[in-house]
Amino acid sequence: MDKNIGEQLNRAYEAYRQACMDRDHAVKELQQKTENYMQQIREQQEKIELQNSIIAKLKSQLAALNANR
Repeated sequence: MDKNIGEQLNRAYEAYRQACMDRDHAVKELQQKTENYMQQIREQQEKIELQNSIIAKLKSQLAALNANR
């Protein structure tokens, strides 16, 4: 009977250990994905700001052309 309990405890501990390792791996993967997405968001925001400045310049040029007409 003691042998069975010992084996059960060993299996339970191994399952717990594996679950902890799986959890830690999932947390690290989530953190990495979050960092990657945040970097992509920053890059997209920079592109949007650049496009907005180009649009503003073009609008002012268009306004100047229309004023000269």
